[in-house]
Amino acid sequence: MAQKLELTWIGKGEQPKLEPRILLEDPELSYHAKERVTENDIFDNRLIFGDNLLALKALEQEFSGKIKCVFIDPPYNTGNAFEHYDDGLEHSIWLNMMKSRLEILKNLLSVDGSIWVAIDDNEMAYLKVLMDEIFGRNNFLGTVIWQHSIQAKGYKGKFSVHHNYILCYKKSEVFELGTLERSEEHNKAYSNPDNDPRGPWRTGDVRNSLYRPNLIYDIVTPSGKIIKSPENGWRWSKETLEEKIKSGEIIFSKNEDRIIRKIYLKDQEGRVPETIWFGNEVGTTREANKEIKNLFPEDIFPTPKPERLIQRIIHLATNEGDWVLDSFAGSGTTGAVAHKMGRRWIMIELGEHCHTHIIPRMKRVIDGTDQGGISKAVNWQGGGGFRYYKLAPSLLKKDKFGNWIINPEYNAEMLAEAMCKHEGFTYNPDPHVFWKQGQSTENDFIFTTTQLVTHQMVAGIVEQMKENETLLICCKAYNVNVDEFPQITIKKLPQAILNKCEFGRDDYSLNVNNLPMKEREPEQLELF
Repeated sequence: MAQKLELTWIGKGEQPKLEPRILLEDPELSYHAKERVTENDIFDNRLIFGDNLLALKALEQEFSGKIKCVFIDPPYNTGNAFEHYDDGLEHSIWLNMMKSRLEILKNLLSVDGSIWVAIDDNEMAYLKVLMDEIFGRNNFLGTVIWQHSIQAKGYKGKFSVHHNYILCYKKSEVFELGTLERSEEHNKAYSNPDNDPRGPWRTGDVRNSLYRPNLIYDIVTPSGKIIKSPENGWRWSKETLEEKIKSGEIIFSKNEDRIIRKIYLKDQEGRVPETIWFGNEVGTTREANKEIKNLFPEDIFPTPKPERLIQRIIHLATNEGDWVLDSFAGSGTTGAVAHKMGRRWIMIELGEHCHTHIIPRMKRVIDGTDQGGISKAVNWQGGGGFRYYKLAPSLLKKDKFGNWIINPEYNAEMLAEAMCKHEGFTYNPDPHVFWKQGQSTENDFIFTTTQLVTHQMVAGIVEQMKENETLLICCKAYNVNVDEFPQITIKKLPQAILNKCEFGRDDYSLNVNNLPMKEREPEQLELF
C-alpha cells in the first residue's frame, strides 16, 4: 500500500481554537450605486475588515459549501516579514499560517468549486505538498506558470526571474474547468484539403494512452491491407471505429498504411487552457502597477496582480452570479474584476489599505468611473454595491480581577447572534416569539438572555412550545428545576463556552516582528 506523504514542521499540530466571531455591518462604509444599471446588478457583496483567519471562521457557518472560486495571493515568505528569525522558524510560521487558512477555505468551497493560490519559488514546493495533504492529490488540477515580467532584470551570476506560480485544486470531481475563447491564431491548424462538407479539420491521435487488451485489433483497409494495432491499442472499440470510418471522421492515408482522425473546427466550443500564461495575454506586474497608479497616483500598492490575470481565473472557474472569495485582498483587484464580470464577491483585508485602496477602488467600479483594467473589454458601465463589515470584538474578556466575563460591548442582539454561532444555530429571530432567536433544525431553538432565568419564566415558555419542540437557554444565572422540563436545556454563561475556543485574541496575521525571540537550547560541549 502506498504511504501517504505529509509535510512536517515545528508547531504543525498547534492550530488555534478560533472564536466564531459575528460580523458587524457599518452602513457608513457600505456603498451601492444610485440607480440600477442592469437587472443583474449585485448588491450583496461583502468587504470584511479584520484578521483574515478570524474572518474566515466568521464566514464558515453561513458560507460553507457556497464559494465557487477562491483566489488568494498570500505573502510569499521572501524573508522580509521575518528578518529577526532563522530560516527554520520563519518557514514553520509561514506554513502554520497557510495551513489554518487553507483548511477553512476548503470548507467554504462548493462541491464544484476550486482554489487558486499565487506563489513564487520560495515556498511553492512546500505549498504544493501542503495543499496535496489538505485538498487531496487527486484534486490537483495543475500549476500555472505566469510570466509576470517581460523585461530582463537581476545581477550577473543569477537568473532573471520572470514567473510566478498559481497552484490550482478542485474541491471534487464535480468541478469543470472552463475553456478560453478561440482566435484565428488558435484555428490556424485547421484546414479542409479534401473539401469535407463539415468544414475545416485537423488530425488527432488515434492511439490509446494506456494498455487495453480489448482495444488491440488489426484494421483491414479498403484494398485489403492490414494496419497493425498500436502497442496500447486504439482509442475506440472495433465497432466504434468502424462507425467513424463510415461517417468519414476516420479516413485512410493515400497509401493505406495508417488511419487519420479528423477533429472538426465546428465542434470546438473553446480552447483548452494551457499551463503557461504569457504576460501579453494576462498582463504583467508592470501592467498591474500601471492600473494601480491610474487609480492612486501618489500611493502605489506593492506587488498587485493585473486585472486580466484574475479575469482568466474567474472565467475558467465560475459562472455569472457565483461567489468568489479573496482572503488576502490587498488592493482589491479580485473584487474589482469579479464585480465587472457579474460575480458575487467577498474580500477580507486587515491592513489599512482596506480603507485607503479597496473602498475607493470599489466605489469607482460601482460608479462606472473605473474604465481601466478589463472595463472596456467587458463593457463595464457600473452598478451594484457592497456591504462593509468588521469583526465584532471577542465575546469574552477578563475583568480587573482576571475573571472571564461577557464583553460589555455586546448588546442583547449581538450576544444572541454570537451564541447562535457558538452553539451551531442559525440566527433568525422570530418577530412574534421572543425566545425563538435562532434554530438548528425545524423544531430546535435557542434563547440567550442576560436576565436571571426563573422557574416561572421557563414554565411560561414551555406553555408556548409545541409538543416536538426543544429549546436551549443560555444565560448568566438561573433558578430552575430543570428535571421538570425535559424539552429545555440550560447553559450558564460564560462557563459553558470558556473552553470551546481562544477568546481575547484579535490578530492571527503574519505580523510576527514583535514576537519575543525563542530561547535557544544551550550548546552541548563535546568531551574528549
